[in-house]
Amino acid sequence: MSGTPSGPDEPANRAGTWLGRSPTAAEGHTTAVVADPFEQIAWRDTYAQSAGLRELAEELTERHDHAVDLLADAFLAAYKAGPRLRERAEMAPSRLANHQIINSLVESPKFAELHRETVGDPYAAAMAVLAQATALRDMLERFRPAREQAEQAPKARQDAEGATAAVGAVGAVGAAFQQAAAGAGADGTVPAPAAETVRRAIDSVETAGAAARRAAQGAGQALAATAPSLRPTARKAVAQATETVREEAALMRAWGVGPGELERLPYDERARLAERLRTSRLAQWAELIGRFRQMADGERARKVENATGELIGVTLGNDLSRVIPSELANLGLPELRAVFAARYAAGELMLYDSQGEQTTGRGAVIACVDTSHSMYMEGPGGGTREAWAKACALALLDQARHAKRDFVGILFSSAGRLRVFRFPAVEPAPTARVLDFAETFLGGGTSYQSPLSAAVELLEEEFDSAARARGDIVMLTDDECDVTEAWMRGWNAAKHRLGFRVFGVAIGAPRAAEADSVLDTLSDNLRSVEDFMDVRVAADLFRVI
Repeated sequence: MSGTPSGPDEPANRAGTWLGRSPTAAEGHTTAVVADPFEQIAWRDTYAQSAGLRELAEELTERHDHAVDLLADAFLAAYKAGPRLRERAEMAPSRLANHQIINSLVESPKFAELHRETVGDPYAAAMAVLAQATALRDMLERFRPAREQAEQAPKARQDAEGATAAVGAVGAVGAAFQQAAAGAGADGTVPAPAAETVRRAIDSVETAGAAARRAAQGAGQALAATAPSLRPTARKAVAQATETVREEAALMRAWGVGPGELERLPYDERARLAERLRTSRLAQWAELIGRFRQMADGERARKVENATGELIGVTLGNDLSRVIPSELANLGLPELRAVFAARYAAGELMLYDSQGEQTTGRGAVIACVDTSHSMYMEGPGGGTREAWAKACALALLDQARHAKRDFVGILFSSAGRLRVFRFPAVEPAPTARVLDFAETFLGGGTSYQSPLSAAVELLEEEFDSAARARGDIVMLTDDECDVTEAWMRGWNAAKHRLGFRVFGVAIGAPRAAEADSVLDTLSDNLRSVEDFMDVRVAADLFRVI
């Protein structure tokens, strides 16, 4: 047999190298965001509860592999306290596109703002993912060529591993080579057939390995080339998601749904509540409702019992907090300090005199809200009469609950047409019930007697059962109407017996706010509202109720 002039060590070394190689390599991670088991459970639970996430995953999976992994990464990036992405080298090649998409989102300038709204809140994190759905579709489409190229790399690697395994499996070839080597001539020649068999196998392995490396390199270059084009889309997606999450959070706050209550709500209940709030008749006025509640909260913080109010003149006394400046100037002159001390002791210092605002209510707070047809009317600055009245009433509900007082909302229109919503202080105020109160609109005309009679009956019931008097009635209306003399006598008698106060609010109705109007006669305190976006008109209500 003719031999191949090569040293015996050369084919042996090459064969030994490939025979010692592992036939498999690590596949890499399928998710880009590092997550602990509890965070993974949060994702799985949220995915199971969110029909929106499942529908989005189904839609994306029709055109793109591994879409569920991408959604999981987007969720975990928003949900985790400190999201950390794996290194590219740790990723499975088929998930490198997902890694690049998530990296683009996380590096967006507004991601930190979004993360503050979603961290630790699976519902908000899921909402952020859904808000980015359009961008995710777009980015996946842009990555399609690069992703297809990346998915060729595992196949090339499998071919290389198969060739390596073939070399490893050439027991017969190896045995033949060993036998040939044992019978090699004195000049070191190896029998040609055996050497050629081993060489061809090794060459095929090297060729397959080079193809795998070229595929992986090409995929990486394709991904890198596509990445810059994702940044504008990612920035827009994160900004949109931030706005969406913030809007819903503001909507919840406007309707008095606090973070604690949201955390206790199951996912599906929270989703239904959010949908109802978004589609509520008054949803467009959520900002007004929120401003009313914030204003009322601020007035509560400022409220001090027996605080001074409107300045009405000068009086004498020894209250140093109200001393006029000219009296204080005497303290700057040593020769007049004794005079100041003597006048202080005698209670003859000149003081500012003011009319204080006294908080005297102890019984229920009752808001009578006109829901006649004219309450639909919009004002010149925007807003409707109904929206202003309902927003004020909801803030009064907060006020009553803060003071541990019962609240009753009475919606009225024509004579005999009314609905009563009771919110006892000792019971929670269900959000669904609050929404029912805010959304109900009766239509028709306006009658004062029906709602005010109902309010008196409620205050009498409270007085008889709990011995509480001195309630507060707030009458919110845009109309003026008459009451009978007999009814007025009964009204005055009840007012004297129960000690309640009446605050009249004429909304877009200057005639009802005039000094000789029926509403003025019924009210202890009357104000007029012309700008239906102005909440400060009612500020003093929340200092005295």
